[in-house]
Amino acid sequence: MDFGYDVSDYENIDPMYGTLKDFDALAAEGKKKSVRIIFDFVVNHSSDKHPWFIESSSSKTNPKRDWYIWRDGKNGGPPNNWISTFGGSAWKLDPRTGQFYYHYFYANSRI
Repeated sequence: MDFGYDVSDYENIDPMYGTLKDFDALAAEGKKKSVRIIFDFVVNHSSDKHPWFIESSSSKTNPKRDWYIWRDGKNGGPPNNWISTFGGSAWKLDPRTGQFYYHYFYANSRI
């Protein structure tokens, strides 16, 4: 969704880049030729489609709730005027719990 920062599955490869089998073959061929592969792996961001976020958003008392930034709004709007790196508010309302979640990058449309 947002150039690799929207991670929904930390255990697989985005299909646009192939499969895990393709990666294993690439890594094996690279090793034969002393070529190393470097990943740009973003571990401090996840998608709102990631199972951790889905669980976090299920209720205000969920054990994973504090794995993400959730805040009450102010005067019918977001908690503050923070802007996402791609423009617009960095907050998106979750109608299920009535709180906003913080997204520095793109927010998906699941909620």
